[in-house]
Amino acid sequence: MNIENENNKESYILKETKEALKNVKEENPLTYCITNSVTVNDCANAVLAIGGSPIMAYNEEEVEEIINISKSLVINIGNPSKDEIKSMKKACYYANKRNIPIIFDPVGVGISKLRNDLSLNFIQNYELSIIRGNMSEIKAIAKLVNLDSIKLDSSKLKNQEGKQKGVDVNIADIITKENLSENGFLVKELAKKLNTIIVASGPIDLISDGKIIIAIKNGNEMMPKITGSGCMLSTIIGTYNGANNPLISAITASLHITIAGEKASQYKKSPSELGLGTFHQYLIDHLYLLKETDIIKNARISIIE
Repeated sequence: MNIENENNKESYILKETKEALKNVKEENPLTYCITNSVTVNDCANAVLAIGGSPIMAYNEEEVEEIINISKSLVINIGNPSKDEIKSMKKACYYANKRNIPIIFDPVGVGISKLRNDLSLNFIQNYELSIIRGNMSEIKAIAKLVNLDSIKLDSSKLKNQEGKQKGVDVNIADIITKENLSENGFLVKELAKKLNTIIVASGPIDLISDGKIIIAIKNGNEMMPKITGSGCMLSTIIGTYNGANNPLISAITASLHITIAGEKASQYKKSPSELGLGTFHQYLIDHLYLLKETDIIKNARISIIE
């Protein structure tokens, strides 16, 4: 997908998102998720809400059969057991063998040797279509793969390593207008090095295929306060990638959930009465209700040069 060759890149992207939404609803892609047990119900509901079909299966004995009928595979290491890790690796092996896209969510990479080793194993041994994490996780992966800081230019990268805060982004790594350029540069270089799509989600989402950097400035401050918003994004990306190319899938998924979050925050009684439980419920509602015209009207997307 050669977005960088288009004269009006933003308009071209929005045109492609319309097709992406249509493709998912028409194809109802089966999205195989070996995901975080903490958020598995949210992830399944998110896939259903946008028009996909989720399957959450963890038993190693049925992995190959499920891969054979799936359109995409989402791997999330949020709460991995030994048995789940075996199933994840087996699923990735068969997904690559059958050219089924893999979306990898390296939850908490950087906080433990287990998560570091596991993330590096997936990156080195399997072809990953998309990697989605918060900015601390993306920086941790950059460190794991020895992204050359000399090539990155230290003037553009003040904090390559990042500092972990459990599975949440460290406050110093939150993507803002002030650090947008340096973080975008890192995302682009990592995408280039790993030959994959990198999605760094946050108040501003950064997406790159190693050629261009796309910033999405939609969303609501309540989104990171509910458990599973990042996990849901990864499964939504997976659903889109089951019916579309990886770059437009990442962009459309990010727009879909962030605009749904904005609409969820517009509580029908009063925004001041909106709590996290109600917001969570409304987020699922608006994932389902969102239309192509909502994305075109509300998208705040830009290309970082």
